[in-house]
Amino acid sequence: MSQVHNWQINRKMEYPYSEHHPKRQFAFVFNLNRCIGCQTCTMACKSTWTFSKGQEYMWWNNVETKPYGGYPQFWDVKLLNLLDGVNPGKQRWNGETFEGMTVFEAAQKNIGEDSQRVLGYLPTDEEWRFPNIYEDTAFGGEGKKGRFHEEGVNLPEHKTWFFYLARICNHCTYPACLAACPRQAIYKRPEDGVVLVDQSRCRGYRKCVEACPYKKAMYRPTTRVTEKCIACYPRLEGKDPETKGQPMETRCMAACIGQIRLQGLVGINEDGGWTEDRYNPLYYLIKVAKVALPLYPQFGTEPNGYYIPPRWVPRSFLKQMFGPGVDHAIDTYMVPDRELLAVQQLFRKSNRIIFKYKIEEGPKVFETEIHGKPFTLYNDTVIAYNQAGEEIFRTQVEEPFYVRPDKHQNTI
Repeated sequence: MSQVHNWQINRKMEYPYSEHHPKRQFAFVFNLNRCIGCQTCTMACKSTWTFSKGQEYMWWNNVETKPYGGYPQFWDVKLLNLLDGVNPGKQRWNGETFEGMTVFEAAQKNIGEDSQRVLGYLPTDEEWRFPNIYEDTAFGGEGKKGRFHEEGVNLPEHKTWFFYLARICNHCTYPACLAACPRQAIYKRPEDGVVLVDQSRCRGYRKCVEACPYKKAMYRPTTRVTEKCIACYPRLEGKDPETKGQPMETRCMAACIGQIRLQGLVGINEDGGWTEDRYNPLYYLIKVAKVALPLYPQFGTEPNGYYIPPRWVPRSFLKQMFGPGVDHAIDTYMVPDRELLAVQQLFRKSNRIIFKYKIEEGPKVFETEIHGKPFTLYNDTVIAYNQAGEEIFRTQVEEPFYVRPDKHQNTI
């Protein structure tokens, strides 16, 4: 095992291969406060990539309801239990440093007859088959701890909470699927860090399916090889004629009705750190404002998918999912400063990838207090630029207000 640095857990960790990083990295931010669970992203991906025989239960993009469900069912609970079984009572954070074991380190401790390079499990066909079963039925006050509801909702009300979690492949910096593959059929593209499967080398051993902690490597029985999200790389390369050579967002991103998604490319240094790029919206949200956090960073794969946590969910649950930055992320999001509010307007305003933004200051609209903190709204204009430095669009913070003319008040 090599020693590699994982900035998300703030320490070095064990990984089967030495560090080797792409020039740029595909990454994205999902704002979970906006997701309405409409599954438009899911169907956009399905109708583009996984509509053929043998792909019936394959969803590269899925939206699951937390805390009840998952695709495959119980994927995160099962892995968290596996990790706790190997390292009982020690899977914890000390400030910003994770002191427990990652999926790579736990596998080394768990060596036996069925030893793995990455700690994981192989979901059953039943767990793949029902991606959203039981997710929108609540326990109420009488549910059994740790189990799905089986007998019906406790009406007239239920004392619970939920949120929608949209997921695609995280195109991790240290992919577990790549580490586990005995055929070396999985690789990261040097130009953008997208993780792909070389299907000419794949023999369908399903070690990648077993190893991926997020279960985004999927076996196709009709071809007997693994398939996964490819980040719509032809669009990423600018090969869609609509964008005239400029990088374009993935199908799931472009279809998002709730405007929860922002996708881009960030520069990577030789040591694996992000190149400072202050006015790249992803860099700002993740590195400067720190409102977007990785999903289960303690797994150790350094995922490049980030989430703005839902503000109404118990913090203890969110800290298990997104790490120690939850309090800061939610508090900052709930009372945004002038720049953060402007950057939020960039989400899903265009299907072009935004490389830079600029803010033109506008007039003050009003002042108030939110949760006891002062808040001032300015009607600033935020301008988005593509890779070539050309303006894509500009939009204002304050939503336009239209008044119907008197003679047409009742018309649509």
